[in-house]
Amino acid sequence: MLIYIIQVVITSGVLLLMASMVKGVEIDSWGSALFAAVILGLVNAVVKPVLVFLTIPLTILTLGLFLLVVNALVLQLVAALSPGVRISTFGQALLGGLVLSVLNVLVLLLFGAFF
Repeated sequence: MLIYIIQVVITSGVLLLMASMVKGVEIDSWGSALFAAVILGLVNAVVKPVLVFLTIPLTILTLGLFLLVVNALVLQLVAALSPGVRISTFGQALLGGLVLSVLNVLVLLLFGAFF
């Protein structure tokens, strides 16, 4: 349970960092980021696998690049479900998803041994 709480806090920090890096992505406060991190975890666990499965043909045709679109759709869904989180355009969601992925890889490289 403690590890899950730490992961949510780290994810909310990563979301705030991503929002500061990508114009058009706004997160009002730490509370909004914490709520969005929980929603992101739930959406990644439930909705994203279904989207990935349904888009396998497009993913194969685009050599995996369509997964960036799936990430952007997931990020827009999280913004729609989280009060205090706004994404202005799909392009900003696409860029935000890419930045979020890179930041998550960096966090995993730094703290991966602890989780």
